[in-house]
Amino acid sequence: MAQLGMLLLRVVVGLIFAMHGWQKFNEFTIAGTQASFQEMGVPMADLAAPGVATLELIGGIAMVLGVLTRIFAALLICDMLGAMFIVHLSNGFFVAKNGLEFVLLLAAACLLFVLAGAGRYSVDHALFGSRSSKLSKLA
Repeated sequence: MAQLGMLLLRVVVGLIFAMHGWQKFNEFTIAGTQASFQEMGVPMADLAAPGVATLELIGGIAMVLGVLTRIFAALLICDMLGAMFIVHLSNGFFVAKNGLEFVLLLAAACLLFVLAGAGRYSVDHALFGSRSSKLSKLA
């Protein structure tokens, strides 16, 4: 049952990230995301916006599939910590006021996957299984 829970959480978290990345490319556009990042005080917004959009889209898809999960989860934690400290922390806790509630939850969920891996129902497990190679520990 725990493995099904890991699968469900990984798919939901991955989908959330993938959709936010897609939104930055398609709905907001990269130019719009750059302008928004600039307004929010994100350093190097011109580079950060396409970088974050790409990470969220590709990292989210990778999370859904369970591919290189620990690596993408660690990168997505950095993404969420940046969002938390640059944008959300000053707005308090609750998401309704653009607070840190949602990004904190996403970061915590990603931390689970950094620590535990993708779980049994993943590409990582299919490729690396329970082998004790260095690559399997990264995935």
